Amino acid sequence: MTDSPDQEGERPGAEGERPGAPAARAPYVDLGFARVDTDRLARTGDPEVVYGAGKTSEEVLAIIETLRAAAPGRPAMVTRAAPATVAALQARWPDATVDRSTVAVGPLPPARGLVAVVSAGTSDEPVAAEAATTVRVLGAEVVRVVDVGVAGLHRVLHARPVLENADVVIVVAGMEGALPSVVGGLVGTPVVAVPTSVGYGASFQGLAALLGMLNSCAAGVVVCNIDNGFGAGVFAARVARSIGASRTGPS
Repeated sequence: MTDSPDQEGERPGAEGERPGAPAARAPYVDLGFARVDTDRLARTGDPEVVYGAGKTSEEVLAIIETLRAAAPGRPAMVTRAAPATVAALQARWPDATVDRSTVAVGPLPPARGLVAVVSAGTSDEPVAAEAATTVRVLGAEVVRVVDVGVAGLHRVLHARPVLENADVVIVVAGMEGALPSVVGGLVGTPVVAVPTSVGYGASFQGLAALLGMLNSCAAGVVVCNIDNGFGAGVFAARVARSIGASRTGPS
């Protein structure tokens, strides 16, 4: 058998290493086209997530297989999956959780803490869905509030009790991006604002909403990148889990 430093999980002997000692295993699996980070769960408490855009269905399936084998007790997630990739994932794992272009494979963890995901309009739903699925995959509960944009303020006022009951609120909005400021002025709950690329020409594909949210006069509002429902979901889930743990004590 030929010695090769390219074999999965192996590396050449380091200087000063005892000859014949077992090689240290690399914290990733080399699939040739991707080095899958199987160590992220140990480092951060959350498993690796696959960004599906630009990857073939075969590549995504191979990466998910690797992640499921490395952490069978936690779901593996794909964001921005193309329709063909979503179909391939569902064919391979019929019990997968699917919300638009976001797919989770494997059982969802027990939920701790509550995140409200609020969308200003129906056009913002793909980003809101990404945020909501991310929150559940990362171990917090989700409640959805849809289509409550500032063009009809009575709608978000009606949802105020839901927002007040949440540990964290994610607000997803395009156009001028005003909804996070409204929500931030209504409740004392931490607000994570997500601008979307929804809007006409002068919205500059979400830049206007991003700048509006960064300039919010409401206290307690933090802002994610344009269309970044995943980033908002990770942050909100970690905060909500921490709050939930302090409320219920160690499991």
